[in-house]
Amino acid sequence: DQPLPKNKHWQALELASHEICLSDKKAFAENFKHIEKESNELEPHTVLVQSVGKQKVVVNPPFPVMGEQEIDAVFDLPYTRLPHPKYAKRGPIPAYEMIRHSINLHRGCFGGCSFCTISAHQGKFVASRSLKSILKEAEAITRMPDFKGYISDLGGPSANMYKMQGKDLSICAKCKRASCIYPSVCFNLNIDHQPLIDLYQAVSRLPGVKKAFVSSGIRYDLLLTADKAKDRQYGLSKYLEELVRHHVSGRLKVAPEHTSERVLRIMRKPSFKFFLQLKKKFEAINRKFGLNQQLIPYFISSHPGSTLEDMAELAATTKKLGFQLEQVQDFTPTPMTVATVIYYSGYHPYTLQPVYTAHSIDEKTEQNRFFFWYKKENRSWIIRKLSELHRPDLLKILLAERRQAQKNPPKNARKRH
Repeated sequence: DQPLPKNKHWQALELASHEICLSDKKAFAENFKHIEKESNELEPHTVLVQSVGKQKVVVNPPFPVMGEQEIDAVFDLPYTRLPHPKYAKRGPIPAYEMIRHSINLHRGCFGGCSFCTISAHQGKFVASRSLKSILKEAEAITRMPDFKGYISDLGGPSANMYKMQGKDLSICAKCKRASCIYPSVCFNLNIDHQPLIDLYQAVSRLPGVKKAFVSSGIRYDLLLTADKAKDRQYGLSKYLEELVRHHVSGRLKVAPEHTSERVLRIMRKPSFKFFLQLKKKFEAINRKFGLNQQLIPYFISSHPGSTLEDMAELAATTKKLGFQLEQVQDFTPTPMTVATVIYYSGYHPYTLQPVYTAHSIDEKTEQNRFFFWYKKENRSWIIRKLSELHRPDLLKILLAERRQAQKNPPKNARKRH
């Protein structure tokens, strides 16, 4: 019954109560819109309050974004870079093996993908370390007994957001967008990639470093523009060339996530046409320097909004591009994301319009199965499903070689009687 304490610098926002959310999923979805918006403030000042029975849950505003000195102070602490001693007798730890020679360049991500929790626990504003701090860590890695000369990742939540922020922070202070690059790159965002190029080259020059790879995913929509002056100003093509030539270990992994424009809008991901532009530039760089690198796209099935027909079109589109997909996953609900709110409630939290989502094991398995159109055991299933969807055009694309082979068997093929 006591009144909530007040802070003269903060304001309170009352959310729909716990009881209302239990009975009304649309109210639950609308609550999330406020939660996400407040977590993405440059200067947070809103307290979120939700009634639960006779009590109240109070969520204070997040801390402001760390400055360079603050984040350096955290990363410069004398870490052992080793797992906790309690794991010593349990054998190799796969997650540790993957990251033990990696370096985190920054915190935060302004991508705002609907299925990602990074904005919930790191925020959309990027806090970058100084070059001095990063080189200090790189030198420490070179002194590790098991270091063979290869830094596995110079990355972060997204690999190519280092040192990026608004040109005019007073504009950022008023902004409510969940993403600085969706539906388009913000006019106020400084996307200069030169600091990142300089960093890569500085780490690569350190004694004992043979290669410094970038394994974190890049946001390729930051790198693609038809404006040649902008490309030169921000070092966009220069960065991609540096990355492909010197910091890719044979395969550049990127995440278009889907081919359907409708699904991509729900994901807050760029149009698939940007992936096609990236593929063209990537192949041109390979030809220019005599490389044989591979471009590996990641995709998600069963994401809210994705239908079985969308997945069939994804399969046909990627097949025409020459891909047999391997780096794929089925959508997994993750707390504090737009996509999971849609999955649970059935409503988009910003529009409050219903959104179809695959829920059952059968629905999710079928969507995922279209990734593997090239497997023999899926052929009869594909024929049946595409017939049900009345999509003979997709059937022709996905099973073209098999049908052609049946029409024109090899001359030495044995006849079956």
